[in-house]
Amino acid sequence: MGVRKRQSSDNRKEARKSVYFAKLNDVPTSPRKMRLVADMIRGVEVHKALGMLKFSTKEAAGRLEKLLRSAIANWEQKTQQKAEDGNLFVSAVYVDAGRTLKRLRPAPQGRGYRIRKRSNHVTICVDSMNNNDAK
Repeated sequence: MGVRKRQSSDNRKEARKSVYFAKLNDVPTSPRKMRLVADMIRGVEVHKALGMLKFSTKEAAGRLEKLLRSAIANWEQKTQQKAEDGNLFVSAVYVDAGRTLKRLRPAPQGRGYRIRKRSNHVTICVDSMNNNDAK
């Protein structure tokens, strides 16, 4: 590896140490349905976001709640603080398309209709208000 690539790699690794996130891959829900729930909690304080997800009727909300709890635990692990002490908020939520399973459904007159079973990848980033102000 060249010197510039190594320096660039070290800079990326250093920047990633201050980012607290959790990632969930290949969720068997369409990205469009997941984005509806993700938009609800983006930029919200984490305890309020957990309440919103807990009482939401959407199926994707249960998966996002579990992922948010994981992101909070990651923040606690890295900073050696409790989530109750720091005022955490959801700084970013990314929902990207995952792989699509393609299936055929029988249709009239010998045809077949294509069924696309979509999946997605979700990333939740949390940050504390104090840390965000320092930047």
